[in-house]
Amino acid sequence: MRKLILTTVAIFTGLLFVSAQEIADNAIGLRIGDDDGFGTEISYQRALGDNNRLEANLGWRSGDGFDGFKLTGLYQWVWALDGNFNWYAGAGGGLGSFDVENGDDDTFIFVAGDIGIEYNFDIPLLLSLDFRPELGFGDFRDDLGFDIALGVRYQF
Repeated sequence: MRKLILTTVAIFTGLLFVSAQEIADNAIGLRIGDDDGFGTEISYQRALGDNNRLEANLGWRSGDGFDGFKLTGLYQWVWALDGNFNWYAGAGGGLGSFDVENGDDDTFIFVAGDIGIEYNFDIPLLLSLDFRPELGFGDFRDDLGFDIALGVRYQF
């Protein structure tokens, strides 16, 4: 009985410190960065609830010996840290196509995870820094990539 009471008190104490996170209904902007060259993505986020959202990115990539594009979709959970700081994690995937310098083309699919931190300004501006490991399946992109990027988005 004592363990049940202590567990119940611990759960209710934890719930006191959980705060609801307000995320914007929509956010659009740029995500800049890559793991093996330079990449820029147009990024759109759509809130699905109080603490989760969808993110879609369409991006261009350029590196040593290749150019290409990627389309990425992620489902994310968002948690409040302190003040206007939030952290988030998610999972998803996408597809891409690369034009390799030797004349080969490659279309591939990938699965991705996502973890990051963001700052929600009092004006409708959102800055984020995230880490997105991606596992690709294709001839050219058949490996694990570690995509790190800075995001700048307008919230509405």
